[in-house]
Amino acid sequence: MTGASSHPGGPVTGQEWHYRAVTTSAGTSGAVTSGTGAPTVVHLVRHGEVENPRKILYGRLPGYRLSARGELMADRVRDYFAAAPVTRVVSSPMERAQQTAAPLAAKLQLTVDVDGRLIEAANDFEGTRFSAASLRSPKVLRRLYNPFRPSWGEPYVQIAQRMRAAITAARTARPGQVSVLVSHQLPIWIARLDAEGHRLWHDPRSRQCGLASVTSLHFAGDQLTQIVYAEPAADLTAGLSDVRGA
Repeated sequence: MTGASSHPGGPVTGQEWHYRAVTTSAGTSGAVTSGTGAPTVVHLVRHGEVENPRKILYGRLPGYRLSARGELMADRVRDYFAAAPVTRVVSSPMERAQQTAAPLAAKLQLTVDVDGRLIEAANDFEGTRFSAASLRSPKVLRRLYNPFRPSWGEPYVQIAQRMRAAITAARTARPGQVSVLVSHQLPIWIARLDAEGHRLWHDPRSRQCGLASVTSLHFAGDQLTQIVYAEPAADLTAGLSDVRGA
């Protein structure tokens, strides 16, 4: 089964996923991969909590750094990979993602490479306080006419293409090794939907991509064999109201 040729959310072209099976588990350690004939593993890590008391949809806006709790989440990510033979750490250009990557890179004595393809999705509502009440505004409603593209931001197909390119680049650059890519909720979730062959449009409430979570893609050659999900900082996220698309 391949999940690259066609999606109800639009066609995704380029390097195809050679997909065989998927295992999804929360809270397990999918980080450690070693030994002869080890698979190539690309871990997609969402950044930690951001200091955002006004609840702004910050998107690609500069100046949004990790909160004190977000810094603790970054430490949890570092500890989660403590026994993993990670050979490369790559980050979105956004400051919060680079901050999340930094403790792990420092522990492993690696530099954090920056890949623009891992950046947050563009969104027309960036810089606003988006809420259920705002859905009654004509200015908002006229941008919501197409949830399948979507009409209010970067097309899902485009996000899938750039994320697949970033993942493929990481996989082919370090075959048989482990890479960590730090990105954002929507790009990671779209990458997973694409890899699993699902439609790209979705209810944001259905995303399994918590703060500082790890979505691990395991490859045997160019064959995607397993996807494992874990939340190393689950106890730190209890009671938080997550900012979707952050």
